Amino acid sequence: MSAPSETAKSSGGGLAAFFKGPGGNLLGRFLALVLVFAFFAVMVNEGKFYTLRNLENILRQSCVYATAGLGMTMVIIAAGIDLSAGSLIAISVVATAWVLGPDDNGGVRLFVAQHPTLAPLLAVSVGVLSATLAGLFNGTIIVGLRLMPFIVTLGTMGMIRGLAKGLAHEKDIYPPGDETWINHIMDPRLANWIARFHDPALAAKTSPWAILPAGVWILFVGVIVASFILRYTRLGRHIFAVGSNEETARLCGVRVGRTKLFVYTACGFFCGVAGLMQYSYIGGIGQPTSAVSYELFVIASVIIGGASFNGGEGSILGTLIGALTITVLYTGGQQMGWPKWVQEIVIGGIIIGAVALDRLRHRRQG
Repeated sequence: MSAPSETAKSSGGGLAAFFKGPGGNLLGRFLALVLVFAFFAVMVNEGKFYTLRNLENILRQSCVYATAGLGMTMVIIAAGIDLSAGSLIAISVVATAWVLGPDDNGGVRLFVAQHPTLAPLLAVSVGVLSATLAGLFNGTIIVGLRLMPFIVTLGTMGMIRGLAKGLAHEKDIYPPGDETWINHIMDPRLANWIARFHDPALAAKTSPWAILPAGVWILFVGVIVASFILRYTRLGRHIFAVGSNEETARLCGVRVGRTKLFVYTACGFFCGVAGLMQYSYIGGIGQPTSAVSYELFVIASVIIGGASFNGGEGSILGTLIGALTITVLYTGGQQMGWPKWVQEIVIGGIIIGAVALDRLRHRRQG
């Protein structure tokens, strides 16, 4: 009789440890997402909120926040912050359009115009590279001058945005000619994918994997890469170590400077990829004012997903949950007719609540 009792105690202890640990924290964030979704599913008239088309739109809209959030997760785990995320997305959008746009003076874009197959590849490379180099610049200033990330990225937020406006001459860039495949990576796919079962001709033209936009598949690849780095590599362990206690990590032989340099460069890279999605989402236009305030949504996605501003905590899956939560709130608010200022108040309140819950959880653990 004693053995089952001991087993029950052991299993109960393990269950309690799960709910107190990262697994329980992640489960709580997911349940919160389910509750928010259920609220709008009930409140929005005629079941419009949970139609397949609306679910696909929610997934598409969350891609930009989630993709940029992959890099931001690494930064916040390392006890940093990057307020320039929105500007990094904007410079990627503008640089992509700049390569594809007209150039009366000849130069690189004239060469690209003569090689239309290379045009989108070069545009993607320049767009992502521009944001990656800007992220590297953030990391170099933070590490080299030993300045607070908040102050540095607050300054570079304006600098990078200004660079995007200067590159576009403070006006939108409209690339001429035929649209490239970059314009279509965020196009809805679900309706055509379902229709292929009823139309043999359409089935022959539609790939089986085209159930989701290409941008969603790009996000999935980014999730796999970022998760692998954080969970299964020495660099990932160093990122968590730096965020948990920088001085202890340094004494243990972790190259703190290189680790910080990597996370800010990675943030720039993922923001650059998010910029390609934003470029497609807004119709293939190089808007220098694009992604204004997106840094708020990206940071909110990471924090709502369970990361801590104190560093040393966070997960890629949690960031995806956070990005979906933000998008569900905005989409549901729009369909219920909430004014934009109400939506912003709700998002701000949720961010404060998430940070407050994180502090409370740390006090209890302490």
